[in-house]
Amino acid sequence: MSEPEVKRRPGGRSARVRAAVLDATFELLRARGLEGLRIAEVADRAGVHETSIYRRWGSRENLLLDALLEITEQLRVPDTGVLRDDLVAYATDLAAFLATPLGHALEHALAAAGDDPDARRARDRYWDARASRSRQIVTRAIERGDLPETVDPRMVIEMLVSPVHFRVVLTREPIEPGMPARLVDALLGGIAPRSP
Repeated sequence: MSEPEVKRRPGGRSARVRAAVLDATFELLRARGLEGLRIAEVADRAGVHETSIYRRWGSRENLLLDALLEITEQLRVPDTGVLRDDLVAYATDLAAFLATPLGHALEHALAAAGDDPDARRARDRYWDARASRSRQIVTRAIERGDLPETVDPRMVIEMLVSPVHFRVVLTREPIEPGMPARLVDALLGGIAPRSP
């Protein structure tokens, strides 16, 4: 999967400034990665004052979280009508995204963000948005009768994506092509109803 295209955001001056700053952030992340991202360069590329960025985002980590949330909101949530296929596609797309420079930047920004109120809000916003979209896969499966109603959709998604994030952030191992399907099969083996 290629990196999602950044959609142009409509709105007034504030929205245009935000769009320019986020676009500059994406460009610098692609070009230099997380380590090369400097607020001063973002401001210069976006045509805004550095103080405007600090006033709105407070820190580099908060800017990163906001920018990367914008990108990850565009990751697709598959709907094939088959739970296993949806979960494999979702995990595969996530692994592919996390292998990109933006994906690496996302993981490191989330890990590096502090616990100040702005960082906590940005992090919560990111995870809440991801969970609310991705758990639709499991909710649809429950509605179709593929899973029992007692299954917790958020927990299923957390159990699926945690090993992917673990590899990218902690062990820094590659996600081999067959890993998403193996994760899904192990997960479904534990939550799918068993025949008598």
